[in-house]
Amino acid sequence: MADTKPHVVGIEVLKQAGLDVDALIKQLVINSSVEFAAYYYFTLLRAHCVGVEGEGIKYVIEDARMEDLSHFESSIARIYQLGGTLPIDPIDYIKMSGCEFLQLPKKRTDHMEIMKKCLKAEQGAIVNWLKVCKMTEGKDPMTYDIAKDILAEEIEHESWFLELIYGRPSGHMRRKFPGERPHTSKHSTALDM
Repeated sequence: MADTKPHVVGIEVLKQAGLDVDALIKQLVINSSVEFAAYYYFTLLRAHCVGVEGEGIKYVIEDARMEDLSHFESSIARIYQLGGTLPIDPIDYIKMSGCEFLQLPKKRTDHMEIMKKCLKAEQGAIVNWLKVCKMTEGKDPMTYDIAKDILAEEIEHESWFLELIYGRPSGHMRRKFPGERPHTSKHSTALDM
């Protein structure tokens, strides 16, 4: 293999369109770390939704959890296509996410606190994916497509937790199966049944 840096037309055209590819890679890596950490923490939070009331909450968290895994996987290929990489150390990667707030509440089975943590995570994801949409709109249709589809699911997730916490109707309809990913299934096939 040659030691020279390859000429990558897929990156060159994005730069010509005015995209700061390095800034986009950095944001995508951060967003992927948030999605990965959310998947992990939602696994813990879901496990602590106990009792009759907890059963309904588990279902909603499971949908969000599996779709966050899809969001993580949807990001990875694009990061590498753009010439980026993921951190080698998983501890650094998790810390990059800033998701420490998702740890279990003091009373580990406090359903309301669990849902508030989930809501906060979804709201942060909305902000993060909107950044990518703004960076790529009109410049990078491939990344924009991924980001807008993830954003659509994150907005749905937010509305689910708003419904559970505040009794605000969300229009939430049950997914056909956990992790259905109505918007992002085309970007991540690892969860296909």
